[in-house]
Amino acid sequence: MSAALLSYAPLSPISAPSESTRFLLPTHHKRLRLSSLTRYRPGLKLGTSRPLTLRCSSTMHQSSTPSSCSQDSLFYSRAFWVSRSIIAWNVGAGEGECYLYASRNAALCVADGEIQGHDVKIKLEQTNYGLSQQVVEKFPHIRDYTAFEVPATMNCQSLVKCQLAVAIFNSDGRCASATGLQLPGILDELFSYTGPLGAVCDTEAVSLYLWAPTAQAVRALIYKSPSETDPVEIVQLKELKGVWSAKGPRHWEGCYYVYEVSVYHHSTLRIEKCVSNDPYARGLSADGKRTLLVNLVSDDVKPEGWDNLQDEKPDLLSFSDISLYELHVRDFSANDPTVPHEFQGGYLAFTLQDSAGVKHLKRLSSAGITHVHLLPTFQFAGVEDEKHKWKHVDIEKLNSFPPDSEEQQALITAIQNEDGYNWGYNPVIWGVPKGSYASNANGPCRIIEFRKMVQALNRIGLRVVLDVVYNHINASGHFDDFSVLDKIVPGYYLRRNADGGIEHSTCVNNTASEHFMVERLILDDLKCWAVHFKIDGFRFDLMGHIMKRTMVKAKSLLNSLSKDKNGVDGPSIYIYGEGWDFGEVANNGRGINASQFNLFGSGIGSFNDRIRDALLGGSPFGHPLHQGFVTGLYLEPNGHDLGDKANVERMLAVSKDHIQVGMAANLKDFVLTNCDGEEVKGSEVFLHDRKPVGYASSPIETVNYVSAHDNETLFDIISLKTPKDISVEERCRMNHLATSVIALSQGIPFFHSGDEMLRSKSIDRDSYNSGDWFNRLDFSYNSNNWGVGLPPKEKNEWNWPLIKPRLADPSYKPQKSHILAAVENFSNLMQIRYSSPLFRLRTANSIQERVRFHNTGPSWIPGLIVMSIEDGHPGVPGLSQLDPIYSYIVVIINPDPTDVSFANPALRARSLQLHPIQMNSTDDVVKNSTYDASSGCFNVPARTTSVFVEPR
Repeated sequence: MSAALLSYAPLSPISAPSESTRFLLPTHHKRLRLSSLTRYRPGLKLGTSRPLTLRCSSTMHQSSTPSSCSQDSLFYSRAFWVSRSIIAWNVGAGEGECYLYASRNAALCVADGEIQGHDVKIKLEQTNYGLSQQVVEKFPHIRDYTAFEVPATMNCQSLVKCQLAVAIFNSDGRCASATGLQLPGILDELFSYTGPLGAVCDTEAVSLYLWAPTAQAVRALIYKSPSETDPVEIVQLKELKGVWSAKGPRHWEGCYYVYEVSVYHHSTLRIEKCVSNDPYARGLSADGKRTLLVNLVSDDVKPEGWDNLQDEKPDLLSFSDISLYELHVRDFSANDPTVPHEFQGGYLAFTLQDSAGVKHLKRLSSAGITHVHLLPTFQFAGVEDEKHKWKHVDIEKLNSFPPDSEEQQALITAIQNEDGYNWGYNPVIWGVPKGSYASNANGPCRIIEFRKMVQALNRIGLRVVLDVVYNHINASGHFDDFSVLDKIVPGYYLRRNADGGIEHSTCVNNTASEHFMVERLILDDLKCWAVHFKIDGFRFDLMGHIMKRTMVKAKSLLNSLSKDKNGVDGPSIYIYGEGWDFGEVANNGRGINASQFNLFGSGIGSFNDRIRDALLGGSPFGHPLHQGFVTGLYLEPNGHDLGDKANVERMLAVSKDHIQVGMAANLKDFVLTNCDGEEVKGSEVFLHDRKPVGYASSPIETVNYVSAHDNETLFDIISLKTPKDISVEERCRMNHLATSVIALSQGIPFFHSGDEMLRSKSIDRDSYNSGDWFNRLDFSYNSNNWGVGLPPKEKNEWNWPLIKPRLADPSYKPQKSHILAAVENFSNLMQIRYSSPLFRLRTANSIQERVRFHNTGPSWIPGLIVMSIEDGHPGVPGLSQLDPIYSYIVVIINPDPTDVSFANPALRARSLQLHPIQMNSTDDVVKNSTYDASSGCFNVPARTTSVFVEPR
């Protein structure tokens, strides 16, 4: 669910655009693309006679004050059973007597000022000491609630299986307020469990284990096939301390099953019979209707040579050597004519040696890219697993429309929820490969083919990163086919607000990693992917919505895996994610979360939005014409009003400071001279809201990027923000320039697939469900997909007045020669990065000692960035020698539309020369870069990054 990558506002106030007064200005600090999920696969079903709308939205009922004592009040869960002995409720001290009620048959009701239908009624005593520090740390959002003591004689294990409510009574004995309870606190205290879960296969039996402490009964329905109607066996599971289990014969392996869980569900106030998959499923039938009983260690589900794959993985000496290439499985081959039709859009496309796409990946690998980051590949909603159910659009018809037509998007959106495309940020089951990418969604095929994909990528020199989405799930409630966790233990896995409504700040159905068994499920899932699928890294979607404790445990768990014991090298597994701090978790609202600032010193990477926004201008939530460092800010205005000349020049200077901090790995303590001539740390360079730019403790904690799957592609955003009268060649050079900053920075570089080919999505800002048409990749390099129609109306209509004239103008569209030049430029930049370890320094101290920025302070050449990296010499005190080839490197980034000369006495009398890779490139412009040793003067062409090296 990554949604538009959260960012900060522009550096200056926004005024009306010169071209149009209608523009997109999102107001949500979250990804926006999943809001449509509730239209075609709602998380909550409202098809009962009960007034379920009372609690289906986390924004409906913000007040947590006691409601009147009515039947509707039981639909809220405003009290928290936080520990064995304490219930917390936001009621005033001394309001009256408080009672806890329980009904095993869910018969509680409010009538005549009383709570009726209960089996148990227990008086609760208000405490004088409030909530304990331990409770407040776990539930900081209720720190000020009143604490009520639960009698020690109560059988809590039995009570949690009931419908529960608490009520306060007036002095006249009438009910003043009543509400249901949230149970995660007591469930964690009484039922935290570390034993086996899921299906466990051994030589003689198959055992099932399900954690469901609130369930009253659990049955497993066993099926021989994915489609037969009647189960061949129905097994009653037995409970021990909240875990339900059963043992069956060995021949169950290869069968399918679902659980039938009888459990009280707070969303309906009833005991429901919920039919669900196993949360620990490792295999599924098509569309996740049933769980496949599969043994992942069986030779039957392993490709040839699978057990020895760790020995074939490309070397990785340090996380600082990583470079990431983000790719969607379907994008990779859905439109590649060199891939057989039956392989297109799936796992097996990666196993071909001679397809255009694989040849491109080989080229990237040879240039230096180390990891392919795959967008979600777990079982997600939004795409049917069985391909014959997909709907298609006539490609010839789409091709017949003009480049700025509304027709393409209308045809695409008409079937967008019934085609084969979705990014996949709508999880159903975390631990099973997505069936639509396999040649057969039933049986073990998806497991085998996924493993073949990993094996094939490793063998061409690329490690594999999975995009994991643990911050939310697709569906909730007792009814939805795609609801799993909320059927097994209702109200536990999902994060709820003070009224009991599910939090939706991540899009839908936020999960609660602060709860023990949610955290455990996340950790177990990571281990499964690492051990059984030999995954080399994990990118955490909306990582800031996960607790820091969970992320640190995840890192420790993965680091503990060994080749001898687990068949994988755990210390080589890298984790990173989106450290945005918003929603109910903002400012540690639910505990210390995994946000950018909180991850300092953890060794976990987070995306650096600061360098992105400074390079491109504004933010994804700002005005689309707001320019930045590479899009012409100050140097080539596009007519959008950003204030007077002095203000715009100041904005460029501040952007340059942000970029330089980013190029120094966004280190909190890196010292540089800012645009005012002051020596400051990275944490003393500020965003518009006074938040620090620098926040990392080491280079591996910073993932630098300028574009990703979210928001417009790099080429599209450049085409949108730059003046309309410049040439496509100039826009291409801006694309190269932005890429060069990321490629040559300290920290870990991240690239969106296709940026190296000038990829366009026809200026679609959110293509998660825009089909193959707007997401096409062309590895023949014939087209970059520019001008294939106005992007889908839902997320782009307000920008259509800006987009339409650009798409209609044929001068905007790159030719094949431009695309080939971009591919070569990217390849050259990566080769330069890997030509010297000085571009990949491993510690903060090394960066502080060796990296310097020149052209700083108030007497600067506008926009020009000059960075030097120094190495030591054998036998000379001071710096150690890291690079056997080059002793000194100077990188000069010139965003100006004209050539620039820069002289610095500190750079005189060196034996610097243009990097041989640039000297031997086909880019005749960069070859005009010069250095004069006597004056220390460099001349760099317009919109060019030049790298000068001093050979030993």
